[in-house]
Amino acid sequence: MLGLVVVAYLLLGGLYAIHTPPWQVPDEPAHYNYIHGMLERRRLPVLEVGDYDQDLLGQLTSERFPPELPTHTLEYEDHQPPLYYMLAAPLFWLSGGNVLVLRLFSVGLGAGILILAYRTIRILFPARPYLAVSTAALIAFIPQHLAMMAGVNNDVLGELMVAAILCTLMDYIVHHRDRAWWVGILLGLALLTKTTAYPMIGVAVCAVLIRWYRDRLGWRWIARQAVWFLGPALMVSAPWFARNGLVYGWTDPFGLGRHTQVVEGQPRSSEWLANYGWLGLTQRLVRTTFRSFWGQFGWMGVVLPVWAYRMLGVTSALWGVGFIWWLPDFRRLTAPQKAGLAVLAVSALLTVLAFLWYNLTFVQHQGRYLFPALIPVGLVIALSIETWGKLLPVPARAPVTIALFVGLAAFDVYCLFRAIVPALAR
Repeated sequence: MLGLVVVAYLLLGGLYAIHTPPWQVPDEPAHYNYIHGMLERRRLPVLEVGDYDQDLLGQLTSERFPPELPTHTLEYEDHQPPLYYMLAAPLFWLSGGNVLVLRLFSVGLGAGILILAYRTIRILFPARPYLAVSTAALIAFIPQHLAMMAGVNNDVLGELMVAAILCTLMDYIVHHRDRAWWVGILLGLALLTKTTAYPMIGVAVCAVLIRWYRDRLGWRWIARQAVWFLGPALMVSAPWFARNGLVYGWTDPFGLGRHTQVVEGQPRSSEWLANYGWLGLTQRLVRTTFRSFWGQFGWMGVVLPVWAYRMLGVTSALWGVGFIWWLPDFRRLTAPQKAGLAVLAVSALLTVLAFLWYNLTFVQHQGRYLFPALIPVGLVIALSIETWGKLLPVPARAPVTIALFVGLAAFDVYCLFRAIVPALAR
């Protein structure tokens, strides 16, 4: 079943990569220009004033990126950590900068997310493999997630790092296996990938504290774990942050201060608060985040019909009720399973807090910033589907679940050919 999910994802991802018009994935031109500039100048790029042009960006998106308007000047992602772009650079060079080749590279990385998500849940619930398959299928077939995986961006590698860390931490928590060194290396790679993966440092700390408390280990043990977790992470990532300190100043090792300075004209939350008040701002945050989590395509300009969002809203509510219905079963889980669920819950919580923190400064009501939490979200939905399935005869449960995800995959095709292509193609 996992193989079928991965194959279906690759086929759908390929369709999205081929048929989504060039540059019509959020920030795709700037990510593309990062790779191009790195190869052309033979050094890592530096974010500078002028790399972000709000007027040009608005014209490009409103006119659907006409070929006569330049996109090579959009370089406002130059502060991003370099790992995704370094991995994509050989393909860029070999293909002559072919956008489709780079998109398919991202789609391939996305398949790794599904496999790691499956493995994470199998470790946690070894006797219930259908939970793992359902989690992977949910991640595979969310239309907005599929659209992002089929674009040139570092989101996909950031999610892959999150999935790899969660999978390794499940082994560490559930099976008591010594994975501190590997977690440290993965944390270092995450620090070189995208800031949306940085909350995994807090998740790793939480996993150490859970084992220390549950197994009644001493302070020497926790000190050794800290060394094994943080040592490799620092060794892998320290050169990048040292370089940023030299370029942007030692008070700005992430380059975020320079980013705030450069993106002049980007909508600020303080402006929206003054215009709409707390209630209006909150309503827009919730509505737009929900819609763009499931599907609000292009540069947030392509919305689905009202009936689609209503259907998704009702389905999400039913999944929420199903999870609440499942909660009493939590008491029957083993101690390692409870610990693993706690780690997943902390991962989701930190992702949500990071999203809210970002929105304190900029108006970024985009559900894609919640995608690093898709493994815990997928498990919640899988548990809900399992719980609702108790109302069905046993022989009908698997076919109904399969039909649900086949329907979601069919909805992906609808979103591509009835929403994205007609709205964005020139």
